Amino acid sequence: MTATAHTPDTAHTPDTPHNPDIDELLARTPTVRRRLDLSRPVSRSLLTQCLQLALHAPNGGNRQNWRFLVIDDPETKAGIARYYKAASDAYLSATPQAGMSDKAVAGVRYLADHLHEVPALVLACTRGRLPEDASLARQSGFFGAIYPALWSFMLAARSRGLGTALTTVHLAHEREVAALVGIPADEFTQVALVAVGHVTGGPGFRRTPRRPLDEVLSWNRWRS
Repeated sequence: MTATAHTPDTAHTPDTPHNPDIDELLARTPTVRRRLDLSRPVSRSLLTQCLQLALHAPNGGNRQNWRFLVIDDPETKAGIARYYKAASDAYLSATPQAGMSDKAVAGVRYLADHLHEVPALVLACTRGRLPEDASLARQSGFFGAIYPALWSFMLAARSRGLGTALTTVHLAHEREVAALVGIPADEFTQVALVAVGHVTGGPGFRRTPRRPLDEVLSWNRWRS
C-alpha cells in the first residue's frame, strides 16, 4: 500500500476563510442572568430545536450517555429554586467575592432570587455515577463528555434570540432535586443546570470581555 502524503492542516493558515457570523456567535454568547425575560415563555419548539442540535456534539466514545430534563412547570421550578437559593447563599457566604467582580456577584444573587421565574430550566445528566476515589482522568472524561453538548445547546439558543446561564450551584442538593423531579439518582448524575429565556433590552450582546490571549497562552513549555 502506498503511503499517503500528509496534507497540511490549513485551518490555521492566515488566509483561511472564516464565517463572521459564527465568529460573532462564539464571541457574543455570554452568561445571561439579569437580562432574562421572566415574563415571556419559551416555546417547547425552540427548546427542542436547540437540544436536537446539541445531540450532534462530540462525546467520549460516542456513547451519548447524556439525558436532558426540561422543566417549565411553575411548581417544579419553584421547588428547584428553593434548593438553588439555599446552595447559592451558602456558596456566596463561604466565598464572598472569590475571584468574582461585584457585577458577577450581583448577577449570581439575581438568578438565585428569580430562578423560579425563569421560563425554562434544562437539567443535564449523564448515565452512571463515579466512585469517590475516581481518578482525575476518569472524572474529566465522565463530566467532560456532556459539556460540548451543553455549549452547542447554548450557542443554538443564542442564535435564536435566547439567553442562557449555565450553573452547577444546585448540585449541593443534587439528591434532593433528583427526588423532586424523579431522576433515578443511583443511575444518573446531574452535571449542570441551564436557565433559558428570551432576553430583554434588544437581541444584541457586546463581545464578552476577556484577558488578552497572550496572558493565558503558552507554546511548548509552561509560562507563568
